[in-house]
Amino acid sequence: MRLRKELWFGFSLMAVMLAAIAVFMPWGHMTNGHLGLLMLALVVVAIMLGFPTAFTLMGMGVFFAWLAYRSVNPTLAVQHVLDLFVQRTYGVMSNDVLIAIPLFLFMGYLVERAQLIDKLFKSLHLALARVPGSLAVATIVTCAIFATATGIVGACVTLMGLLALPAMLKAGYNVKVAAGAITAGGCLGILIPPSVLLIVYGATAGVSVVQLYAGAFFPGFMLAGLYAGYVIVLAKLRPDLMPPLPESERQVPLPPHAQALARDGGHALCGLWRALVGRTRAEVPRYKVAGQFLVTLLPFLMIALLLGIAYRSATAPVVNSIPAGLAESGKEVSALEQSTESSTGLAAPPEEKDPADSSPPATDALPNESGVAGTVDESKSGSASDSGAAATADKLKETATVVSQERLPVPAWFWIVFAVAAVVLSLTYWRWSWERLEVFKLLMKSFFPLALLILAVLGSLVFGLATPAEAAAVGAFGGFLLAGVYRYMAHRRAGSGAVLGNAFKEYGAIIRESSFLTAKTSAMVCWLFVGSGIFAAAFALLGGQEVIEKWVLSMDLTPVQFMLLAQGIIFILGWPLEWTEIIVIFMPIFIPLLPHFGIDPLFFGLLVALNLQTAFLSPPVAMAAFYLKGVSPPHVTLNAIFAGMMPFMGIQIVALALLYLFPAIGLWLPQVLYK
Repeated sequence: MRLRKELWFGFSLMAVMLAAIAVFMPWGHMTNGHLGLLMLALVVVAIMLGFPTAFTLMGMGVFFAWLAYRSVNPTLAVQHVLDLFVQRTYGVMSNDVLIAIPLFLFMGYLVERAQLIDKLFKSLHLALARVPGSLAVATIVTCAIFATATGIVGACVTLMGLLALPAMLKAGYNVKVAAGAITAGGCLGILIPPSVLLIVYGATAGVSVVQLYAGAFFPGFMLAGLYAGYVIVLAKLRPDLMPPLPESERQVPLPPHAQALARDGGHALCGLWRALVGRTRAEVPRYKVAGQFLVTLLPFLMIALLLGIAYRSATAPVVNSIPAGLAESGKEVSALEQSTESSTGLAAPPEEKDPADSSPPATDALPNESGVAGTVDESKSGSASDSGAAATADKLKETATVVSQERLPVPAWFWIVFAVAAVVLSLTYWRWSWERLEVFKLLMKSFFPLALLILAVLGSLVFGLATPAEAAAVGAFGGFLLAGVYRYMAHRRAGSGAVLGNAFKEYGAIIRESSFLTAKTSAMVCWLFVGSGIFAAAFALLGGQEVIEKWVLSMDLTPVQFMLLAQGIIFILGWPLEWTEIIVIFMPIFIPLLPHFGIDPLFFGLLVALNLQTAFLSPPVAMAAFYLKGVSPPHVTLNAIFAGMMPFMGIQIVALALLYLFPAIGLWLPQVLYK
């Protein structure tokens, strides 16, 4: 029986690793450090052979931890290993950051199964009908929005494979281009918040999940923009790969009132204004005209609101504050430090503690309504009997002041944004036909509920109104409501009997399936954390981390060289392993090396998240390809899907280079919001 190419690749890679172990391992005089490296290599081989990742990590960790303890005290080795297992398991159970994972997953599965994306794709298809490669561009945009609403990769690829692939194949699109657009767009959920990967990385590396989410916005949408730009350029150069849509599929049927008003002119804004002031012959009710006119003004109102918020933020006065904390309970405070914040007036949240700690993440100290970050008065936890400390705290609270100065001058970037917005609005309303008005209404109906959900979740999280767990709970509740409303509206439009009963029955099935999938995925993530904790502890006990650090430091690398080495290793690991395995196994090895090279763990996490999309886009694993193949017609082969993904992998490398060369793409927003 002939083996497939990906199996040959996997077995060849394992053979190379085993040969390297056999040749380079000093079998005659092995130290504990060598045992740690052997454990690391055996874990990778076992995972590639198909053993469950979590239990492989636990089994290897327990066995090698026993070897480490046995080398010190053989009689107590078993007891120490059992204590280690319990401590690491409890550390995972008490990690508040991980609470957000099942809630975000539940929200994503609800949104997926409630069919909220179907109408969005159809309306985007009509809105982008005149753009070259419109169906592929609409697919990428829909995937980006779906990723923002769910953060689930497999669900997005599968759903778009059912929605977009038949439409693209029917329109004559090349199979490779269609498959590449779906798989690449579907993987945007790895990077774009609310990404589960960023939560796992934050819990593993001790980095604020809130800051990771804020930093991932621009890189994620930059990558989506690069994907869409590549598709448009390719469609321009090779129109045979993505034929333009026929005119019949670009037209939107007009409702009766729009047909009546369109007789007096083809411009919707002017026609509605004439009807509103009574200068038209069409007999359309005034309330309907007013409603349509308000819908027409929505783009102007939304941009005006955003510009107003940007103006207030850019010209906010500098805030001078005196902190009101105490040095230690029962001791006098040595000095008061006066700090002047940046023009945003926001202070950085405190650093997160160890992921095994049960304390809340760093998102608790976020800006309040006055624009000044709230600080926890830690002196309250000190000795209540020490009157000197209490008196000093009261004195500091009385002297803590906030001095507001005059507003700052308007920066140049605001006027640039204002000019761009004015040009965009002018072009939009210049070509505001009745057909475009109907397309805009379709977009609003399909995107507005999702926009509310995204704003409630990510807005409350990024702007400090909620912790990750609280924002995830809001999202889960919002998805719960949206799923019920959409199912009811779908049955009502169908006009079938017993609308409420049928909708409730289908809604119950959606809740049941989503709950099961959430429990299944959450259990996998939690067991992965338990296994990785035991594995990391055994690796540290054996001194494997110290051996790797000495090896890396002995090469005398520059920060650029270290970054290239680390990202290259992660890129190669993305071929045989999934992102969960790379995060929980290898990030604890890389993170301790970052301070030596002066690399921000937040920036490193953004690069890792962008890089780890290779785990879904590169053969032989390429889970996105297998998700798509499972819902594709028989003539769409796995090789064609792999070939279609290769150009998008190249774009991903370009995005990595851009993010590294211009770190402000990922760091600007966290610095503005939290510094």
